[in-house]
Amino acid sequence: MKMKKVTAMGLAVLMAATLIPAVPAMAEDAAGKVYYLNFKPEQDEAWQNLAKTYTDETGVPVTVVTAASGQYETTLQSEMAKSDAPTLFQVNGPVGLKNWKDYCYDLKDTDIASQLTSDAYALKDGDAVDGIAYVIESYGLIVNKTLLEKAGYTLDDIKSFDQLKSVADDIQSKKDDLGIKGAFTCAGMDSSSDWRFKTHLANLPIYYEYKADGIEDTDAIKGTYLDNYKNVFDLYITDSTCDGAELSAKTADDSRNEFVNGEAVFYQNGSWEYGELCKTFKDDELAMIPIYFGVDDENEGLATGTENYWCVNKNASEDDIKATLDFINWCVTSDEGTKSMADDMGFTIPFKTAQESNNIFVRQDQGYTEAGLTPVSWNFTTMPSEEWKNGLGTALTGYAAGTGSWDDVVSAFVDNWATEKALSE
Repeated sequence: MKMKKVTAMGLAVLMAATLIPAVPAMAEDAAGKVYYLNFKPEQDEAWQNLAKTYTDETGVPVTVVTAASGQYETTLQSEMAKSDAPTLFQVNGPVGLKNWKDYCYDLKDTDIASQLTSDAYALKDGDAVDGIAYVIESYGLIVNKTLLEKAGYTLDDIKSFDQLKSVADDIQSKKDDLGIKGAFTCAGMDSSSDWRFKTHLANLPIYYEYKADGIEDTDAIKGTYLDNYKNVFDLYITDSTCDGAELSAKTADDSRNEFVNGEAVFYQNGSWEYGELCKTFKDDELAMIPIYFGVDDENEGLATGTENYWCVNKNASEDDIKATLDFINWCVTSDEGTKSMADDMGFTIPFKTAQESNNIFVRQDQGYTEAGLTPVSWNFTTMPSEEWKNGLGTALTGYAAGTGSWDDVVSAFVDNWATEKALSE
């Protein structure tokens, strides 16, 4: 059957529209309602349950709609154009805030702002607090310790990039004997998965360049550590469960399922995956190690930070704004809310009443820090735009498939950075 061509943006909007359920109509006489457009698909069930608990307890209607992975910005644009727009949404930091600051209610004097453990978790625009971080997370290489030990290694054998490569190469060479498909799960470059490499892995060369130059942002990235970026990405696509030419169609689910099914030893992802992985693995079977980058491996910890900032829609009615502020404050102060965020969502939340998480990856991050290792900061919030990320993702996909070169990746990283930063000014 022939189909008319549509633009990439048009297709994204169409996909988002088909994946977002209609927001239920609320009673006209309700004293306020909450509509939360959730960023995290992996926490959808937990948010639905928590919303129901709150509604049962208070009578305030709370609707949680979850955007498809990789489609949040497109979905937010679509939903904000509706008459019954989200009252609670998310931006990913200063760059994301630029698109939405005119929609943000000033949270400076709210109850939830007073609950923050540090002013560093308030996203500001001048004196106004436009967003509040609601979760601190870590990412790195998740390890199936059982398979690693079956291959003849322990975590003590991997303390640097060179050691990681040596172990992974050996595992890949005897994958058939081990009964696995590869050392690393597929580096999927489908839109549900490519953020792991065009954003999270790409954070590493930015982090080390900023650190070396003593800066926190730049209009012209130099690409000082792109060779290190190449070395890690090469390892992902060669010591892998599949050929590089297949990665464009590989999804986040494909990568997770390979790990869950014991088909690979290493899986780049974050602490947010614990809720899914603990359904299959015991805590002592899992570990998260740093993405060793070959720069300062002996001192490198996990990449720890946030790009998750709650914003309240100032264009909502006064009743809805109040209902939304009450809901998020309840989430981070009540026993029900803090327990759900810690246990069901696996979150470490930056609020005074936070409960200790049972997430093994959170505890391991704390262990690395207590041992004197330096957490890698989340500098990808300074990436110029989604367009920059998408260009980098396209270049990485072409490189992995053999249809493009690493020079294309360098150009997408360095040249497009300057172009997109200039456009954003």
